[in-house]
Amino acid sequence: MRPDEEQPLTGGNVSDGVVRIGDTVRRPTGPWTPAVHALLTHLHEVGFNAAPRPLGIDDQGREVLTFIPGQVVWPDRFALLEPARRLARTARLIREFHDAVRDFTPPPHARWRELIPAEGGDIIAHHDLAPWNLVVGDADQWAFIDWDTAGPGSRLWDIAYAIHGFVPLSAHPDWQRPDAPDRLRGFVDAYGLDEAERRRLVPLLGRRTRSMHDFLRDQAARGVQPWTRLWAEGHGDSWRTDAEYIEEREDQWSHALLAG
Repeated sequence: MRPDEEQPLTGGNVSDGVVRIGDTVRRPTGPWTPAVHALLTHLHEVGFNAAPRPLGIDDQGREVLTFIPGQVVWPDRFALLEPARRLARTARLIREFHDAVRDFTPPPHARWRELIPAEGGDIIAHHDLAPWNLVVGDADQWAFIDWDTAGPGSRLWDIAYAIHGFVPLSAHPDWQRPDAPDRLRGFVDAYGLDEAERRRLVPLLGRRTRSMHDFLRDQAARGVQPWTRLWAEGHGDSWRTDAEYIEEREDQWSHALLAG
């Protein structure tokens, strides 16, 4: 591939217009882009390097970010998170991000995408910490990508979403794990939640998952793309059945996080 040749990047559900050129990624911009770039710049300035670095806007009006080499975990590379210590590393990486963002002051008049109303607002959260946004590279080159949904939220809101995808907590037979309670405990231990936070987290696991179903349902009813397409493809049903699976097992999650 020539250094200036555009290579489409198609790994996610919402990746239209995302291309790689050399060591950069070019993406469509939105009203939220200046705030997201300020966030990413702050993260690098305080030493959190597990995110793309913003490089400005190109002559086509696209944002320019550094390319993160490696493999994306979803959908068929969950082995990258084995053994359990690698899943724990993901949780610690999220904790490092949350610690790094704690002192971030958004620019005046910052605009965020804010697709789903968050419970809590103690940080600027990522809102899509999931296997489809974790790039696993060599040695220390692990990074989260796709920061365009960042915005006000809470640590627990971010963690609940991450647990759904990374443990995972899923009704789908391909993703169900008999050791899910143990993996949940290991994830939360690695992140470092105290007992009070664990108690607040348990009911949030189901609510955060169900919020994805409700968002897709409402956007599809309005005919908003790409959410209408995802709803038609059955993503809403997946989020709903996962939410039901999680809610029906709250006692298991409570025992895993609070017993002993």
